[in-house]
Amino acid sequence: MSKISLAELNHASREQFVAACGPFFEHSPWIAERTWERRPFGSLAELHEKLVETAQLATETQQVNLIAAHPDLVGRLAREGRLTQESTSEQASAGLIGLSATDAAQFDTYNQAYRDKFHFPFVICARENKKAAILAAFPARLNNSRDAEIHTALAEIGKIARLRLLDALTET
Repeated sequence: MSKISLAELNHASREQFVAACGPFFEHSPWIAERTWERRPFGSLAELHEKLVETAQLATETQQVNLIAAHPDLVGRLAREGRLTQESTSEQASAGLIGLSATDAAQFDTYNQAYRDKFHFPFVICARENKKAAILAAFPARLNNSRDAEIHTALAEIGKIARLRLLDALTET
């Protein structure tokens, strides 16, 4: 797939913009929809900043829904091959595909404990981590408050969005 230039994006219709930028945030095209009005963007970094700002300015319910749109790492959707193309690639890059039954069970246990405590899935930028680091992050983050985890999850979603943006767009 060829990359879209920032200039093209700045001149895109709302629908074209949402089609290009919507996938940066898992199943949450509303972020691109709300950010379109802030065009033009001087750089990819500015575009990313404005997209993230849109998510940060959302209500807590909208933020939790954004977090909840993410799949469990090594979860049922991954095992059934039902992740988005982006999520599949990201989990693969972290070494989370084809795990042993023991490793998969450990992820299931942590995912459930995390969901039980926070009522949304554990989100981490898989492309910036590997299996061991992700497994180590679970118990540490389980000690956080719900507010701290919302903040952390949104920061991780921002990292994921930045990498997806860089995959899809070019500055020139």
